[in-house]
Amino acid sequence: MDQLQLDGMPRRLFVCTPSKLSAFADCPRRYRMTYLDRPAPPKGPPWAHNSMGASVHNALRAWWDEPLARRTPARAAHLVRLGWLLDGWRDADQSVRWRERAAEMVGRYVAALDPAGEPMAVERQVAARTERLALSGRVDRLDDRDGELVVVDYKTGRRPLTDDDARASQPLALYALAVSRTLRRPCRRVELHHVPTGDVLSAEHDEASLGRHLRRAEALADDAERAGEALRAGAAPDAAFPPSPGQLCSWCDYRRHCPEGLAAAPDRQPWDAIPDGDLT
Repeated sequence: MDQLQLDGMPRRLFVCTPSKLSAFADCPRRYRMTYLDRPAPPKGPPWAHNSMGASVHNALRAWWDEPLARRTPARAAHLVRLGWLLDGWRDADQSVRWRERAAEMVGRYVAALDPAGEPMAVERQVAARTERLALSGRVDRLDDRDGELVVVDYKTGRRPLTDDDARASQPLALYALAVSRTLRRPCRRVELHHVPTGDVLSAEHDEASLGRHLRRAEALADDAERAGEALRAGAAPDAAFPPSPGQLCSWCDYRRHCPEGLAAAPDRQPWDAIPDGDLT
């Protein structure tokens, strides 16, 4: 126990983002390599699916920055092409084919939007302090719909999503909480917008459900902080932050440094998460 606690002073807040908490929940060893090891171990090669996801997010952000008259599906597709990221693709041919597929996908998605329906914010930084956390994060889009604040998160993966995914998402719940604290207005509705299909998956939180997500987040913070204290006290890194081997190890940036991960799942090429068929 540190001296501040002995003197009865408030406990130091755990500084985090939803991604940082998720990293610890998924695999403490990966969390340690990402956030604590300095210098951090070298990562593996970049992933094509991350490049596509970032390209789509960037295009959608830029589309809302356009003048109203230019908010067209064709312009959205062009923005994908302008900002297309080249990392992780097998070759130039694959990159170009998926650039065009992603451009078509984004154009189709924005065609269902009201270009005059101005979001309250795009890529908005929000923050909140609780008794345990100093939480911050960036919301893809924040809508004000007739006085109701709505957190919108874009998804580009091929896995079909359901409303249960929106309801169970700790990051979305924490974003809603942070929006409420930052803007001093209630925020209860969260949505996952699956850009490849145009599906909108939603959940309506209340104080009880947000409280459950917050308590789980604070419990993760407690576990991460205890592990860090053990490491600083001389515990072996792998004892303080053990691996959580499984199928996700194929996609870990630090796979080369983890014997358990190498044994748990096969190697993947940087473009293997990109399906051979259509986006939808």
